[in-house]
Amino acid sequence: MGTMFGLFGLSLFTGDSQEEGKTPMARVEKSTGSYHAGGYGEGNSPEKHASPGVRKEIPLSEFHYDPLQLKTEWLLLCAGEYASGHFNAMTISWGSYGQIWDRMFFQVVVRPTRYTYEFMERYDTFTLSAFAPEKYRKALSLLGSRSGRDGDKISLAGLTPVPSYRVAAPSFAEAYLVIECKKIYWQDLDPSHFLDPAIDQNYPRQDYHRVYFGEILAVSQGALR
Repeated sequence: MGTMFGLFGLSLFTGDSQEEGKTPMARVEKSTGSYHAGGYGEGNSPEKHASPGVRKEIPLSEFHYDPLQLKTEWLLLCAGEYASGHFNAMTISWGSYGQIWDRMFFQVVVRPTRYTYEFMERYDTFTLSAFAPEKYRKALSLLGSRSGRDGDKISLAGLTPVPSYRVAAPSFAEAYLVIECKKIYWQDLDPSHFLDPAIDQNYPRQDYHRVYFGEILAVSQGALR
């Protein structure tokens, strides 16, 4: 079988403000707050968090996703390890979804300058979480405009990390959909391969994305909350 791609994009944010609305292909993502071992604070350890019981794991054969919705309904990419409390997350809206090598996969792209890049490089798994668009728009905007280097932005956004079903990376209790992935391939974008010169306008700093293919290992879904 060949490869089927559905295009969506990576984070629309730069600096401390949201770039969405400036152009259809706004640039530069910004990582969210992160947790570190011992960094949960009193009464907020990983053991205190609930399991993802509000969502039910569904067979991959029943999972259907329209990547065009990423233009208006962003995902939260989270990489790291829930058990140790060391992870980071950022809002995304570029990438692709499909199948390759007889495996279902999500593709995400992260600039090496981003804090999330360190977690994507260090850990083998990541999750993609979807939230009720209107209710969590401000939270996702915050998570896309603040850096995890600066403090605990996940708590500031009002989200609750919880264990995932099959991967080490966390999910979020408030999400109605979580896609759990294991990295199977990476490659750095090469600007010499851009067939449309306008693409390079997304990289004024020449901080070209690293592309990650994540094989989908589990999907859990529940009602919008």
